[in-house]
Amino acid sequence: MKSVVEQFGEIDPPQRLLMGPGPVNAHPRVLRAMSADLLGQFDPEMTSYMNEVMALYRPIFGTQNQWTFLVDGTARAGIEAALVSLVAPGDTVLVVNFGRFGLLLSEILQRIGARIEAVEAPWGEIVPLDAIEAAIHRTGPALVATIHGDTSTTMAQPLDGFGNLCARAGALSYVDATATIGGMEIATDRWGVDVVSGGLQKCLGGPSGSAPITISQRAAAHIQRRKHVEQGIRRDDIEDGEGPLIGSNYFDLAMIMDYWSDKRLNHHTEATTMLYGARECARIMLAEGLEARYARHRAAGGAMTAGLRAMGLRVFGDDRHRMTNVTAVHIPDGVDGEAVRRKMREHFEIEIGTAFGPLAGKVWRIGAMGYNARKHKVLLTLAALEAVLRGEGLSLPAGEGVAAALATWEATR
Repeated sequence: MKSVVEQFGEIDPPQRLLMGPGPVNAHPRVLRAMSADLLGQFDPEMTSYMNEVMALYRPIFGTQNQWTFLVDGTARAGIEAALVSLVAPGDTVLVVNFGRFGLLLSEILQRIGARIEAVEAPWGEIVPLDAIEAAIHRTGPALVATIHGDTSTTMAQPLDGFGNLCARAGALSYVDATATIGGMEIATDRWGVDVVSGGLQKCLGGPSGSAPITISQRAAAHIQRRKHVEQGIRRDDIEDGEGPLIGSNYFDLAMIMDYWSDKRLNHHTEATTMLYGARECARIMLAEGLEARYARHRAAGGAMTAGLRAMGLRVFGDDRHRMTNVTAVHIPDGVDGEAVRRKMREHFEIEIGTAFGPLAGKVWRIGAMGYNARKHKVLLTLAALEAVLRGEGLSLPAGEGVAAALATWEATR
């Protein structure tokens, strides 16, 4: 009988092109950075890297916020840290809901014990700002929370004026930008938003496991009023707040902020390898240039959408508010959507995404983001999809998808 070691060999995943809604292939430079030697969490070199990460992510978030750092964990760790640290049981929270991830915000808030109100739009649309304003006046929330780009519907919620609207009503504001950070403009300060969180695994071109976050001074003061330092690490120079206890130790942003500050509170051991990766994601993005980065994602998304339409497929959702990095397309009648996804993987080593909720089995979600928002990867994906659909018996105009995508790319670049 084989030993466990003999049964399970060295990890050797296929070299797959990830063209779904995320994760995507990590940039090779990010993977190289993550292979660097580990350091102790309070080594001067390590704390210097932490400070560098804070500086690197401020322009990516479009902010001057002092409190711009990483939450250790996937993008959802950033969401949960933000909500559990901002919201106390019984607080009223208004959720802007236009897809699966708006529902996720409500799920987390329900577990916190918040009183949840919602302002909603059908999947494939966004919520107009005047509807949000009316809902704020109707509900009087302590916090208004929204998704920026919801990959379940591929829609991007307009946010100019959103934070200022909340502030005028005395509410804090939160935005989950997991699916857009690195690919669409994040304008935290211009939007007037208090807290924005994201993830590495989509447009930033890294692996899942670290959640960049930025926090305004107003939100930081609110969080600090709820600070409760755990007993084993109490210090005379750090005082507890007088507000209600934050309902999570690990996701307690009050203590995490002190960890990232000069106080270096020993809250947890920083995920060193993930910090290296997050740092390199930011360096790559800033070296490319923010506007150039966003233009590349617009070109890739536009080319993908044009190519799908030229193949005779029907794109889902409102073109006026489409995310630049993910396109949802209706599965043609009579076509087995999962069989197509399987053949894309087996024959071409390309992954495209399925869907959730009311769109499950009805659309594919095809991404072009981060390291994969490139002309040849868009063209390869469209050519492979055409070949698979032809094999499934669908009549398509030969080569038109690739030709239209190429023409659109060249016109926008």
